Amino acid sequence: MNRRKKNLSILGSTGSVGAQTLEVVRSYPEDFDVVCLGANKNTQVLEEQILEFQPQAISCDYYKELNTNGEISEKVMSLSDIATHERVDTVVVATSGNIALIPTFEAIKKGKNIAIANKETIIMAGEQLISLAESNSVHLMPIDSEPSAIWQCLRGEDSNVSKLIITASGGPFRNTPLGSLSDATPSDALKHPTWKMGPKISVDSATMMNKAFEVIEAKWLFNVPWENIEVIVHPESIIHSMVEFSDGSTKAQLSYPNMRIPIEHALFFPARAPKPPTTPFDPKKTRSLNFEILDQDRYPCFEIALKIAKRGGTWPSALSGADEAAVEAFLDSRIKFTEIHTLIEQAIQDHESIINPTTTEMLEAFQWAYERVSELTSGK
Repeated sequence: MNRRKKNLSILGSTGSVGAQTLEVVRSYPEDFDVVCLGANKNTQVLEEQILEFQPQAISCDYYKELNTNGEISEKVMSLSDIATHERVDTVVVATSGNIALIPTFEAIKKGKNIAIANKETIIMAGEQLISLAESNSVHLMPIDSEPSAIWQCLRGEDSNVSKLIITASGGPFRNTPLGSLSDATPSDALKHPTWKMGPKISVDSATMMNKAFEVIEAKWLFNVPWENIEVIVHPESIIHSMVEFSDGSTKAQLSYPNMRIPIEHALFFPARAPKPPTTPFDPKKTRSLNFEILDQDRYPCFEIALKIAKRGGTWPSALSGADEAAVEAFLDSRIKFTEIHTLIEQAIQDHESIINPTTTEMLEAFQWAYERVSELTSGK
């Protein structure tokens, strides 16, 4: 079957998800064309991407450091400009932090389909984002493994849902004695047992903040009440999520851990990729699939994050900003691993939330909490 070629703008092209998205483009050059690339400081990798994919436009604050053929300055635009480029039909939001919030909103207003890996955008503005996407007939497609798994289970029947069950590997400290967690180093936290990810999301996975973010994502992406979303620890990371229906049936999406699967599912939607990017799951080679109840004492960030997010308003934005600063402090060895959750709680206890905030107010709340954490750790 002939597929229409899709024109992509990739925000965060030099990061883990962005780079893997370009791997998909390399595998399927007849299906995808890279129109725009956006990156932050990694100019060396961006140079290589520009030379290989020849985008029409780029976004990079450090573009003067680029050493590419031709006059690169003529191609430089803002992140919002490359997200709304006239030739683009699908925007891949693979940035970290809050930088993609406004570009994502602008892209939706222009009718661009969104393949989104950036959690902060959905955490901060999930309700508004979904509403805007619906009013503009835009597809909002998750490219994280767990939300993608739910999305796949719901395709064809998204009513009569009783429960969403999101799986978690448990991270690198699943079996670490609780008394030893205060001695955990940044390098320890970056050793995820099943996924290779960037530093920020690796630490969020170790604290289970990442899983709380996925619960928040699922609440908005799939319109399911908080109380109907459950998290279970599944060390093998083969079942990525499950959906329980009203008749007692449960669907699950299984695959060996590989981010290309959710990336390809979003990019090829509504079709599927014509071939697997890795060895498909083989039950004959899997002795067992294990499940454990999430230990709240081991992962205090999980419950703290959900308690804050459920307040609504600008609380989720403040949560996101506080977490970003706290993780940075840990990665810089200024605080202990076990101080991350207490620092987040301490930093945002004085937050004055705004009901029905604008995107500007969301960004201000993020920045306020980020700076508050920075103040609390400045002497460390």
